[in-house]
Amino acid sequence: MDIHEYQAKEILAGYGVPVPRGGLAYSPEQAAYRAREIGGNKWVVKAQVHTGGRGKAGGVKVCGNEHEVYDAADEMFGKRLVTHQTGPEGKIVYRVYVEGAVNILKEIYLGIVLDRKTERVMVVASASGGMEIEDIAASKPDTLIRSVVEPAVGMQAFQAREIAFGLGIPGEHVQKAVSLIMGCYKALESLDASMVEINPLVVTEEGVIALDAKMTFDDNALFRHPSVAELRDKSQEDSRETRAADRGLSYVGLTGNIGCIVNGAGLAMATMDMIKLAGGEPANFLDIGGGATPDRVAKAFRLVMSDDNVQAILVNIFAGINRCDWVAEGIVQALEKNPVHVPLVVRLAGTHVEEGRRILARSGLPIIRANTLAEAAERAVQAWKNDVSLKQPKAVA
Repeated sequence: MDIHEYQAKEILAGYGVPVPRGGLAYSPEQAAYRAREIGGNKWVVKAQVHTGGRGKAGGVKVCGNEHEVYDAADEMFGKRLVTHQTGPEGKIVYRVYVEGAVNILKEIYLGIVLDRKTERVMVVASASGGMEIEDIAASKPDTLIRSVVEPAVGMQAFQAREIAFGLGIPGEHVQKAVSLIMGCYKALESLDASMVEINPLVVTEEGVIALDAKMTFDDNALFRHPSVAELRDKSQEDSRETRAADRGLSYVGLTGNIGCIVNGAGLAMATMDMIKLAGGEPANFLDIGGGATPDRVAKAFRLVMSDDNVQAILVNIFAGINRCDWVAEGIVQALEKNPVHVPLVVRLAGTHVEEGRRILARSGLPIIRANTLAEAAERAVQAWKNDVSLKQPKAVA
């Protein structure tokens, strides 16, 4: 789960991380009022959306008076911010964050992430801040500093000092940088975050400040942190993925047109690969899990069909914990309540497979059956192509 910049800063401030003074606004008038509250003679207005690259997309504006703050906020509200991370659909701006500008002497990148390869928390830092970490790694790989945290003891102060010295932070500010790095690690560890990113972390005459902040949390641990779970902003998420999560399903929306309903993440990945190999494009990744009851399968069907891009559906079940007859009953229930008007291919294998196939055959529903994954993918792609061809308007001689 991602949260907004202002939320991340509020959390990190509680762990001793210095952040600029700022305030949230839901209207241009409120943004101008926030600027008066903050004081000073220069402010930054930032669109609050779950994406990086906001500055390049017009989502960050430096303003020299309250009128400019008003105009900048007015331009952002309701705007669809398109960045390299959002894709062409973009993210709509519903709130902005106004904060006082600071005099920057140096910009730094600091990230603390869960590295699944080493099964450790890793600190990644660079003296070249203000850039995406991918750009830094590509253009300035020598500037990257990596430090692995030993889970038995956690981050140690000497590690934070080594990072601070490696980043070239002035000696009088090293201890402040150490406290900031340690605070970020404590926030990540205490709240089951999978990433804390400060980009840029800036050096000023007074010390070091987190000028921007991003945090991502492990969804599976949110039950331990209700105050963090409440920070979720569903308006920034794919509506299909939100509906799936609320129903206990694992779903990732894609850009293709063949919907997938599969049990098991590995099988789902293999199914998408086979669809691509057969000449099609998967519309989603959907794992119905190990205990798929008929009701759960019916929910999965409704979710897949809520995507207007879906022009065929492939159900691929290899039952171990699951039972093919349960899945078949769920398919029949879903189609009887909400008939689908696209080709449907079903491949069942494993526990109670014969009973599952009999249920599908007795239903009389227009279901294309397959015995192997390769056969199912080929039939799904072919059925989609034939269906599209039938719907094409005929040329009039």
